[in-house]
Amino acid sequence: MSSPSPINLSRGWPASDLFPTQILQNAAVSVLSNPIITEQGLGYGPDEGHFELRKNIADWLSRNYSLSRALSAERICISGGASQNLACVLQVFADPMHTRYVWMVEPIYHLVFGIFEDAGFYNRLRAVPEDECGIDVVFLEKALKKSAIDHQPVTLPERPYRKTYTHIIYCVPTFSNPSGITMPLSRREALVRLARKYDALIVSDDVYDFLNWEPTDAADGESTRLPRIIDVDTYLDGGPPGLFGNCVSNGSFSKIVAPGCRVGWAEGTPEFIRDLSAAGSSHSGGAPSQLMSTFINDMFENGSLDRHIHGTLLSAYSRRARALTAAIKQHLLPLGVNFVSDSETYTVLGGYFIWLKLPVSLNAKEITEIALREENLVVAEGELFAVPGNNLPENELKHRLRLCFAWEKEEKLNEGVERLSRVIRTALGGI
Repeated sequence: MSSPSPINLSRGWPASDLFPTQILQNAAVSVLSNPIITEQGLGYGPDEGHFELRKNIADWLSRNYSLSRALSAERICISGGASQNLACVLQVFADPMHTRYVWMVEPIYHLVFGIFEDAGFYNRLRAVPEDECGIDVVFLEKALKKSAIDHQPVTLPERPYRKTYTHIIYCVPTFSNPSGITMPLSRREALVRLARKYDALIVSDDVYDFLNWEPTDAADGESTRLPRIIDVDTYLDGGPPGLFGNCVSNGSFSKIVAPGCRVGWAEGTPEFIRDLSAAGSSHSGGAPSQLMSTFINDMFENGSLDRHIHGTLLSAYSRRARALTAAIKQHLLPLGVNFVSDSETYTVLGGYFIWLKLPVSLNAKEITEIALREENLVVAEGELFAVPGNNLPENELKHRLRLCFAWEKEEKLNEGVERLSRVIRTALGGI
């Protein structure tokens, strides 16, 4: 008997059939036909990145978040994507001799662990529980307070060119990976106040913010998009108490253009961005993704980026999210599987992922192994998203599954869930 064709509901990648290949081709022709822009794009570029792109990103963010004060280009630098930028942030603003711990919600994006460990924080990642509003700030404050008692600060050599934070807090505040939870404004404000109190830098991965198909307010047409944590740090209690602030926003075009472009951006205070841009790798090697930055900028200039997001991505991903949700309700809920949040009212408003809770008699890792072996189906088991050296009590990750609706085409989603239902039905004794 031949094996069924593979279906991957684990891969958290953008759909390759939605890549804007023609738009990028047009941008490449436009840029490379202009000698002035070509010279800029093929050169090293300034440390901060292509200025026109920085300005367009600042204007774009100002519009989309309805900011009362428009952002300036000096608050933006270009990166080689969110992961590359996180590595640079740690090189410049953290030091294992002084920075005590990296704090992150559990469950969390699992591939980030290696970036922190490579920066010298092996065995110094600390998990914080997640509730229905995201990271548990009450737990986090108790842990930060205990850390202040248990660890004496190490005095570093005089380094006038950088600030070194005492703690790092990493989070995905909007449509978190894997749980899909979005922090409400009150939680974002509480987190910023904690960061200021304990000299922590919040690294906010804002990579799913623009994959938000939540309806706009019909009364005024404005987006219901929440202020980012970087926006909260800008205005809360009169603004940051120091020049560097307590948050950096990590943005990327990987999810809204294509990951192979390797272009992203960081936003922070002008002083933070100045020092981040001066990371040794950028100062020596030039701005990250300089040529591709000119292509992305062309997409801003002619409006094709926004048209691609609103005309292609949001409609396609919202359809896929509805299709996967409907399949789960039809095939899995009768078997005792549930959405982690209220299954009766569950809906997906953005991001890539759906987080499921198996019956307590089932082990997610065993289910994923059987699904791959017998159904040629790939799904992600919950313990994959546990912080290494987990310091939390039993959190039931062994009963969790993450399904992604972005990668596979819409017509494959129901079949994938049907295959998963057969595995679960058999594991439950053939009910």
